[in-house]
Amino acid sequence: MVEQQNDEFIEPSPEEIVLFTREHVSQLEQSDGDDVWHLAGMDHVLVHTVGRRSGRLHKVALPFWADENGRRVVVASFAGAAKHPSWYVNLTDRTANPQLLVRVQRATYWSTPEILEADEYAETWTALTADRAYYANYQTRTDRRIPLVRLPETTLIAQRT
Repeated sequence: MVEQQNDEFIEPSPEEIVLFTREHVSQLEQSDGDDVWHLAGMDHVLVHTVGRRSGRLHKVALPFWADENGRRVVVASFAGAAKHPSWYVNLTDRTANPQLLVRVQRATYWSTPEILEADEYAETWTALTADRAYYANYQTRTDRRIPLVRLPETTLIAQRT
């Protein structure tokens, strides 16, 4: 497995995460540049969800980690907050979000998200935290189990060069 440790970074507060994410979404929508898609040593995805109650479109920029087969995995940590992040709660509603629109650097695809469970969760969590130990630290801050979501490419929509 390829090591995917990211650059050292100063952990932002939950309020800063929300503000930073909003700005990062805007940048990701406007550019395919490495400086936007690869931050703090981490590659990112732009995930679109539909609000389970509002029905409105939501976009969130998330760092991803690639599993041993190269499939993108995102972590619903919200820095160890007590509650799941809204993007995660929205994607668990399969009526509102049977598939997710995912943008990556130079491509956009539909994904049927896979919430990892049991042995698959344990194996992925172990490999992920070996590269990114701060996720294990986030887990110590909350009683909820931090979800791992794989975002396989179900249908490629567009590829840009």
